[in-house]
Amino acid sequence: MRVLLVGAGGVGTAVTRIAARREFLTHMVVADYDPARAEAAVAALDDREGREGRFSARRLDASDEAAVRRLLAAENCDVLLNATDPRFVMPLFNAALAAGAHYVDMAMSLSVPHPTAPYEQCGVKLGDEQFALTGAWEESGRLALVGMGVEPGLSDVFARYAADELFDEIEEIGVRDGANLTVEGYGFAPSFNIWTTIEECLNPPVVYEKDRGWFTTAPFSEPEVFDFPEGIGPVECVNVEHEEVLLMPRWVDARRVTFKYGLGDDFIAKLKTLRDLGLDSTTKITVPGADGPVQVSPRDVVAACLPDPATLGDRMKGKTCAGTWVKGVKDGKAREVYLYHVVDNEWTMREYGSQAVVWQTALNPVIALELIAGGAWKASGVLGPEALPPRPFLDLLGAYGSPWGLREER
Repeated sequence: MRVLLVGAGGVGTAVTRIAARREFLTHMVVADYDPARAEAAVAALDDREGREGRFSARRLDASDEAAVRRLLAAENCDVLLNATDPRFVMPLFNAALAAGAHYVDMAMSLSVPHPTAPYEQCGVKLGDEQFALTGAWEESGRLALVGMGVEPGLSDVFARYAADELFDEIEEIGVRDGANLTVEGYGFAPSFNIWTTIEECLNPPVVYEKDRGWFTTAPFSEPEVFDFPEGIGPVECVNVEHEEVLLMPRWVDARRVTFKYGLGDDFIAKLKTLRDLGLDSTTKITVPGADGPVQVSPRDVVAACLPDPATLGDRMKGKTCAGTWVKGVKDGKAREVYLYHVVDNEWTMREYGSQAVVWQTALNPVIALELIAGGAWKASGVLGPEALPPRPFLDLLGAYGSPWGLREER
């Protein structure tokens, strides 16, 4: 399989380190707007892991659909793996379709809040722009696998597995994400891309109920304390906008679907402050510059002022947990389970040189690529992970050295 990886930040670099150890990959073109980042990701790979001849670096503007299409064709790539932030989903998605390549991303096209009732009704939902092109992807015979990170991604695989093998009826699916990670020396250092974090945390969260459909609530609503496994312990989680709520109901029959994230009071307070100051905005404003006025996005300024999450691994301690809590009935009896994947930062730094959150995110699209390359996942159209067989994916998690777990809740 020949892959065009677009984005050589923390997640993209982790993708190269994971994929380098797998034999399914024939060649990976690592492309980034900053060629130095792409070149550094390739140069850091160990020749003993198969770097020689299998990885190359290129400069690419992810917003330039024509340039992306040309590079896919020139490199004869089978699939485009999008490791950029959600602003670039649609040009990359469209370029892959035009070039006749498969497409995989970890975050879907952006939402737009409802103009008059943002905390009650959905406006443009996450992924709506992509699902509008389902017919074109089906006609192309190519697969656009959307939301294939860890959350969304592995969490959706868990939901499909629960529906297939663990339950006869599902009352509720709730993705629950928590960690006990700390970053030494920083008062505020998000472990993931702050641009994306602001987007998902300050947008109206989406909830799904079978009798009502999709609707929204206020940010950080419905707090609950969830007890995470493997020593992480109780963490307060709140509603956050996330792709799983838009994906799971399309293929999994459940009465209710939610996503809750363990953010912590201090983190939430800082996000609210950014919102109150208008620093969450993506609309460019004019500010003085050395050579005259320049236009900048406040959110981009915030991102530039914070440390790159990919560089925090040496200062980070603890574990992160992604998982799917499912409640329903099996064989006439009530059942409740939590399917989860825990990653220890010390292990990912020692084994891969990547901090835990970006490594956990990067792991899952690589597994998906291997399943597509081997034919275990074969389909066309715009699909979420829950539309495909879960067992091959979960089996490969163990083969990659990072097995999943299941905890009975009752």
